Amino acid sequence: MEHLLIRAQTIIALYGLNLVAALLIFLIGRWTAKLVRRVLDHVMIRRNVDPTLRGFINHLVYMGLLAFVIIAAFGKLGIQTASFVAVLGAAGLAVGLALQGSLANFAAGVLLIIFKPYKVGDFIEGGGASGTVEEVQLFSTQLKTVDNKTIIIPNSKISSDNIVNYSAKPTRRVDMVFGVGYNDDIEQVRTIISGILAQEKRILPEPAPQIAVSELADSSVNFVVRPWVKSADHWPVYFDVTEAVKKKFDEEGISIPFPQRDVHLFEHKE
Repeated sequence: MEHLLIRAQTIIALYGLNLVAALLIFLIGRWTAKLVRRVLDHVMIRRNVDPTLRGFINHLVYMGLLAFVIIAAFGKLGIQTASFVAVLGAAGLAVGLALQGSLANFAAGVLLIIFKPYKVGDFIEGGGASGTVEEVQLFSTQLKTVDNKTIIIPNSKISSDNIVNYSAKPTRRVDMVFGVGYNDDIEQVRTIISGILAQEKRILPEPAPQIAVSELADSSVNFVVRPWVKSADHWPVYFDVTEAVKKKFDEEGISIPFPQRDVHLFEHKE
């Protein structure tokens, strides 16, 4: 009996020390992982990292460190961790292959958040759609169209295509084309358009608006009109100037010709 008691005390002393050591490794390791997460979060806040990306990176780093601590604690208890690590690696590979589309969206989302080709509130065109950016997530970008529809585009699709950001610059050029008849006075047309642009307060004085004959078309002489405005005023100015030009042309007797074609008939005598 005494021999069994001594043997039990020996086993408890041996494994008890290992158990205490494993518990200390886990507690200290978890505390260290939390400390690293706080320091990393503070650094990313100072670098103005996007909150979505910041939260994901913090969680990923913390879980990785915690997994390392748990494996170290198991190793201290005498549990073979090599096979455990191999199983985790194989499972991670299988999950990665199964979710490669999602991982591509995630990688694209990280790049979009870091390099910021657009931000919330910008009007963009990309991924086969256009609209105002409502939300930039890690896996997708949400747009609101001009007719109040919601479009969710996978980040891998939008990042692999051309991205046109209409809100990136403070000013935009309004491109308009007005056609007049061949019998109309070109200088009179230029004067009319210049007067309309001068009265439009939303048009910027610099760069100066461009008014030029661009094409002698089949049915009309085409003028290009290119004033500069603030980006938010682009479409309002486009619509208002177009309407004003039509009304002024009507008042001044300037014709806006329809497409015309001359048809010549030849009579064949038999």
